[in-house]
Amino acid sequence: MLVEVAAKLRAAGLPVTPDRLAAFGEALDAAGVAHAYWAGRLTLCGSPDDIARYDAALLTEASPARGPSWQVRRLPERSLFRATMPPSAEAGGQDPALSVRAADTEVLRHRDLATLSPAERAEALALLAQVALADITRAGRRHRPAGHGRVDRRRSVRAMLRAGGEPRPLLHQRRAPRPRRLVLLIDVSGSMSPYADALLRLAHAFTRHRPRWTETYTLGTRLTRLSPALRTRDPEAAMREAGRLIPDWRGGTRLADGVAAFVRGDGHRGAARRAAVVVFSDGWESAEPARLGAAVAHLRRLAARTVWVSPHAGRPGFAPTAGGLAAVLPHVDALVAGHTVAALHAVLEEVRRA
Repeated sequence: MLVEVAAKLRAAGLPVTPDRLAAFGEALDAAGVAHAYWAGRLTLCGSPDDIARYDAALLTEASPARGPSWQVRRLPERSLFRATMPPSAEAGGQDPALSVRAADTEVLRHRDLATLSPAERAEALALLAQVALADITRAGRRHRPAGHGRVDRRRSVRAMLRAGGEPRPLLHQRRAPRPRRLVLLIDVSGSMSPYADALLRLAHAFTRHRPRWTETYTLGTRLTRLSPALRTRDPEAAMREAGRLIPDWRGGTRLADGVAAFVRGDGHRGAARRAAVVVFSDGWESAEPARLGAAVAHLRRLAARTVWVSPHAGRPGFAPTAGGLAAVLPHVDALVAGHTVAALHAVLEEVRRA
């Protein structure tokens, strides 16, 4: 059986080395043939991609000539990130699928969004929707009672008067938090097309969670406001309406004109004041890079925090050599990656530092 399994897996593309095969034999001796599926999966697979090839080679239709019955134990609709369990693994008191699911989700959080399959992309978008549930606040002008912070003199004196003038513990107060406006400027040019759809869906999740405090614009050859379209509850309907409004999808790039138009228009009218502004772009600019740097510097003077997100920033050997990216680097508070779900979580942490 070991020889037959090794031949099938090598034909499927798995690197079944002699040491892995020896470990598989020792696992079978310890666990028994009833647990052969998991013994092979734990000893012969070295990456999530190996798991898919392992299942494709061994979880086949039932046939007396194709080996023991553990090879045909499968559930319908399984994928790399929806691992199923054979009946023998479900007989115990615990559900091992929970730990497998958690591990697969963690792998997916660090996969590049541009390289995902349609099924993996759907799960990544569900994880992105959770990013938008975080609160983005700022300190308001009003105060509220608190256990620490600034001494509330009025309440402290009133407490002593109620006690007949006897000393009482000091009472404290702090500024009540208020929602902070979030402005998303998303580059939809050709170089950003692998990430634009996921970023627009993230903007839709933010808009649905905090519609009064989120503004979304696209940058290409012109500036387009998408906030009204993204307030639609259905994500697919919102994406269709956004696609109808965007005239320069996968077109050229004039970032300087788009950022300057936002600053002169809605930015000065209040959209950018004390807001957290996030620009999603790789920095490729067809115009003079100095114009883009001046526009971003003007934007930074209005906003509470300006974050530039480049999908290439998290890759090994990255350097901000693109003309537009090098021009804006001195004028932003942070340059972060935005190519994975985990990187977009880090973007949210930068926004919350405003």
